[in-house]
Amino acid sequence: MHRIACLHVALLAGSAAFAAEEDPYLWLEDIQGEEALEWVNDQNDRTFAELRDSAIFEALYDEAYAILTSDERLPEGAIIGDHFYSFWQDEINVRGVWRRMPLDAFRQGKSEWEAVLDIDALEEREHENWVYQGNNCLGGTDRCLIEISRGGKDESVYREFSLTDMRFVDDGFLVPEAKSNVSWIDEDTLLIATRWDDDVLTQSGYAVEVRLLERGKTLEQATTVFRGDVVDTLLAPVVFHNDDRHYPFVIRLFADWNEREFRPVIAGEAGDPLPLPMRFNPHGVLKGKLILSLEQDWDYAGERFLSGDIVAYELESGAAERVFRPSERQAMRDIALFSNGLFVSLLDNVVGRVKRLTLSENGFDSVDIALPENGVVSIEASSSQRADAFLTYESAVQPTTLYHVDDNNELTTVAALPALYDASNAVVEQHFATSADGTRVPYFLVGDRDVLERGDAPAILYGYGGFTIPILPVYYSNPSRPQHGALAGRLWLSRGGVLALANLRGGGEYGPKWHQAGLRENRQRVYDDYFAIAEDMIERGITSSDKLGALGRSNGGLLLGVALTQRPDLFAALDIGVPLLDMIRYNKLLAGASWMGEYGNPDVAEDREFIEAYSPYQNLRKGVDYPKVLFYTSTLDDRVHPGHARKMAARLAGLGQDFFYYENTEGGHGGTANQDQLAMRTALEYAYFIRMLMPGVWDSR
Repeated sequence: MHRIACLHVALLAGSAAFAAEEDPYLWLEDIQGEEALEWVNDQNDRTFAELRDSAIFEALYDEAYAILTSDERLPEGAIIGDHFYSFWQDEINVRGVWRRMPLDAFRQGKSEWEAVLDIDALEEREHENWVYQGNNCLGGTDRCLIEISRGGKDESVYREFSLTDMRFVDDGFLVPEAKSNVSWIDEDTLLIATRWDDDVLTQSGYAVEVRLLERGKTLEQATTVFRGDVVDTLLAPVVFHNDDRHYPFVIRLFADWNEREFRPVIAGEAGDPLPLPMRFNPHGVLKGKLILSLEQDWDYAGERFLSGDIVAYELESGAAERVFRPSERQAMRDIALFSNGLFVSLLDNVVGRVKRLTLSENGFDSVDIALPENGVVSIEASSSQRADAFLTYESAVQPTTLYHVDDNNELTTVAALPALYDASNAVVEQHFATSADGTRVPYFLVGDRDVLERGDAPAILYGYGGFTIPILPVYYSNPSRPQHGALAGRLWLSRGGVLALANLRGGGEYGPKWHQAGLRENRQRVYDDYFAIAEDMIERGITSSDKLGALGRSNGGLLLGVALTQRPDLFAALDIGVPLLDMIRYNKLLAGASWMGEYGNPDVAEDREFIEAYSPYQNLRKGVDYPKVLFYTSTLDDRVHPGHARKMAARLAGLGQDFFYYENTEGGHGGTANQDQLAMRTALEYAYFIRMLMPGVWDSR
């Protein structure tokens, strides 16, 4: 047996797992506890002293901040009426401003922005730490619901806003702070799922009941539309508006969040669920047809639809037709409706494509939109009232270009992001590694051509592997992440580093089956995929184990926790962000129970057996030489409990292991509340990688 494989088996077969009932670090789960926060502050101070208080950190911070606040960034946003709306943050608008421009001017690449809602001014006026979370606007009116949260938490407040007056509506709709979902039925009626007066929530901490609220009535007077069960993940209203009609539904996610039902709301009450498969995603209603993407095969009315198909379900007759079927190596990434059809962005062997599917008498006619090859393509904005759209193209080394596509599929360039780092000699390569069960797993390599040819370079391997999310070589995304091309290129590649992006099972790179191959008892496949890519990089001579770093956050933080405990020999540095790590207690912490469809239920003996085999917190071992890890999390993360990172770090300390640790006091699951905080954390992460993987660069600081 290969030496590396032998070590893997030995670690898995080590001493009995750390028992949750014997956990001496439970006190660190007290989020705002005095003792816990004192521990956090001590760790922050120690980490800052070693990583932040240096000239190289200052250089990294300046580089990151310049990218994150550049006036030349492309706006991201949505079409609302005859305007393009975008949320923008920069040096002046630290918390951000929601702004707009007439569509004709935007299409021509102009900069005639008008401020609609200034979050910095709102914070100052109301003395609240408001973070903008989004908007829900009702087409054909000037009314929106603005979602804001304190410190960036998932618990948000919804307030009615007038686009005409550009201010919050006096005595308008207001949904207090909670994990809520709110949708307009019409200008005077909302469907709301929130924490009601009885305070009964699902086991995942979300609403168990959807109610209808009419203007002029209080939340207490809202009438029940549908009530689920506390064992559900959540209930939420979904209202589609098209053809001057509204189509209200209640979506119910069962204990396995992948399984759901969809109930039409008729005369204020939820009807019977539509006869749909349990694994699907709704995308809108077009000419009375509900547009679905399937995540399982479906036998219906004498026809067999396959997982990955896009299907149109006729709401009145109950008839169903196939709109589009991806090939074996294709996956649907996004669907956006326009006035007479839908735009579909696809991954074709993890490379971007966009199609326009137009409804005709004979079904749906398909046309490919002629965008550049071998990059990441996204649908930026479209409208069910229009036939045109805005699309973007980018790659890790190609700055983002924003295009307008008209109703004849003609492309015009609206704006292009200038180069944010020197990528004149940088390349993106796609490679494939062979996982433990023989599956070919793709990954992207990004780096300077000369560095890749020379080999044995410091390298960072980013991975996620979950929740159908594909990992793509983008240039810039807002909020940008350290593995995205602009930041990675300026802070890492320009110093001689290499970046790798892993397309692991559990993600969405090849559609629903790729995701389902990494669920529950098959979770180890995700980790084996990651290890196979790391080994492939080493075997190709791209890097070596003493120069290989790992990067991941959230579910990707779990991935890195497993990498730390199963393969400490393979990595010299692991940057573990807002992670899940104690998988025996994850379902008892904040929103953890909502992910049991992904990981399993540790309170069920059969599930606990396979969860306990990989749970990082339980599988730390005495006497193992672990790399010096960087953990980061957020005190106000109300999705993934900060106790995961706290306890893992404390247990490493108890085993005599050193580590770095940073906990931001705000920012929610994103970990940062503004661009300054994001620049600081990004600089901290790359300072860590330079210290661990580029000792010559670090020593010369």
